[in-house]
Amino acid sequence: MTAPVRVVLADDQPLVRAALRMVITDAPDLDVVGEAGTGAEAVRLVAELAPDVVVMDIRMPGTDGIRATRQITTGPATTHVIVLTTFDEDEYVYGALRAGAAGFLVKDMALDDILAAIRVVASGDGLIAPSVTRRLIKEFAGRPASAPPRPPVTGITDREREVLVLVGSGLSNTEIAAELSISVATAKTYLTRLLAKLDARDRVRLVILAYETGLVAPPG
Repeated sequence: MTAPVRVVLADDQPLVRAALRMVITDAPDLDVVGEAGTGAEAVRLVAELAPDVVVMDIRMPGTDGIRATRQITTGPATTHVIVLTTFDEDEYVYGALRAGAAGFLVKDMALDDILAAIRVVASGDGLIAPSVTRRLIKEFAGRPASAPPRPPVTGITDREREVLVLVGSGLSNTEIAAELSISVATAKTYLTRLLAKLDARDRVRLVILAYETGLVAPPG
């Protein structure tokens, strides 16, 4: 049997953590290994427990969820962060993903969808709630990054570049396979190569890279 996905819950509301813990512990393939009421506590638990996934609230006292996410994703741990919040304004989506979050979910999503998201992110894929996906793309198009423009992508093949453009455009592996007339397995292989060559943690990082380097044109 595959080991359960190890999860840390970070939310300053005990009732929210209790509800999530109850649902997650009922899933045989998921296990809550720690809880935090602040971002600083979440960072400490990640260092101690090395969980697979942190479900992170944004608004918490002291170190907020975005700063905690940045500390986790720039540290030595391989933990993935899902930002879970009641807010879905563009600034939170943008800030969370730039901080290194592998997903952005809103608290009014069905619990089964949240469980599915934990599994997806633990496997290395990025996931964004459907209600914010379109606005996320507009956000990348409309807000200049504070950092200087990134240099063009190098060190990948022409086919890998095609796949990167399609990933940045929001296509799934199945859609990429259909677009390029290849198998889904081959599309996954190209994605794996891109993650390795571009030192990207997950699919979300590839989307950001495609926009920041100009491979994907902003929507008109």
